Amino acid sequence: MADIQRAGIELTILFYNPNIHPEEEYRLRKDENIRYARKLGIPFVDLDYDKDRWFERVRGLEWEPERGARCTACFDMRFERSALYAVEHGFTVFTSTLGISRWKDMNQINDCGRRSASRYPGLQYWDYNWRKGGGSQRMIEIAKQEEFYQQEYCGCVYSLRDSNLHRIQQGRPKIVRGVKFYGREEGKGIHSR
Repeated sequence: MADIQRAGIELTILFYNPNIHPEEEYRLRKDENIRYARKLGIPFVDLDYDKDRWFERVRGLEWEPERGARCTACFDMRFERSALYAVEHGFTVFTSTLGISRWKDMNQINDCGRRSASRYPGLQYWDYNWRKGGGSQRMIEIAKQEEFYQQEYCGCVYSLRDSNLHRIQQGRPKIVRGVKFYGREEGKGIHSR
């Protein structure tokens, strides 16, 4: 983020993640975003925790695999709301950091972003590849420096279910939320910054 600011790009962080489950996980992830936005002096917009509408949106897709139709429906919902917010507040470009994760399909994310932007003349989705040029490594460096919460599943209840099923099959323990942070010994808990 600081690199973008140094480049003279004004930005606002929009947090709209009705997919994140349970609510305590949602709050933890949101609080990490707020903390970093404040540190950098970046405006932060918090939209509703619209979980009931999210569950309606993905109904019937509960057993879709990661990167499948459920993820497309989830991305579409979140990008549609982001695009609407952008237009309502005079933004001409929006993007997402979802693509930094190696677990996500960048083409799937960018298709959803472009589709949402295409509904509004003059709005552009910036489909920048955040992974290239050392972007993924830079993300890990910043995460360790800031001791960010280390997310072990995408965020939705179905991702948590599937991640835990996979872990059990591998002989590993289930995910324990709220205890793993970059650059910190596991189990040190939530910080109080």
